[in-house]
Amino acid sequence: MHKTTLRWAAGLALLGSALLAQAAPPKEVRLDYAYYAPTSLVLKEQGLLEKRLGEQGIAVRWVFSQGSNRSLEYLNSGSTDFASTAGLAALLSRANGAPIKTLYLASRPEWTALVVPKDSPLKSLADLKGKKIAATKGTDPYLFLLRSLREAGLKKGDVDIVHLQHPDGRAALERGQVDAWAGLDPHMAASELQAGSRLLYRNLDFNSYGVLSTTEAFAKAQPELVKAVLGAYEDARHWTLAHPQETAELLAKASG
Repeated sequence: MHKTTLRWAAGLALLGSALLAQAAPPKEVRLDYAYYAPTSLVLKEQGLLEKRLGEQGIAVRWVFSQGSNRSLEYLNSGSTDFASTAGLAALLSRANGAPIKTLYLASRPEWTALVVPKDSPLKSLADLKGKKIAATKGTDPYLFLLRSLREAGLKKGDVDIVHLQHPDGRAALERGQVDAWAGLDPHMAASELQAGSRLLYRNLDFNSYGVLSTTEAFAKAQPELVKAVLGAYEDARHWTLAHPQETAELLAKASG
């Protein structure tokens, strides 16, 4: 056979394989859900995605994420297909070489602030110099902390950052093991209500958007499935906006 013909045949075979790979849906799609992403709780609770994918025989598996760092770990390790995170966390992951693709802005929250115990003598950001501050590295609260320090003319090295997951950071604050905590709702709100903790510093502009991401490979191979997931998220977002009280009750129930 002529070399040119062989090249054409090989090219067609590769093209056919690529189209087949794109067309073949998986048997299961894996998503995370998180207390900091109420839309994901609504989506899971109401089975909106299961309804969309059930007729196609695609199962849905949910994985719980404690923070954006865990969510991105699951996505980058192949444990999930979609990740609910803070926008800055997704951006940093991408900047550090992770082949992720952000698909959707899910929310515009004020979900983080700097928290101190109710009897803390700290009154301003400047008072944080030399203090112990709990934060979860790779998450919006951690980045909020760094931006807040800069706002006060402080550097990262001017404080002692204690790397703890969000629930552990709250516990450390309430036990007096740290002087402040870069909090995250609903843990932050619960600490205010149950332990009298107070917010030392708030800044809506230092909170990034809640986003949904996947890997570049998954987005390329499964465009129709991505479209179905985004459609389900939109359904959940509209329901959330129309039912704020029910959403709050769902979040309270899920998070305890």
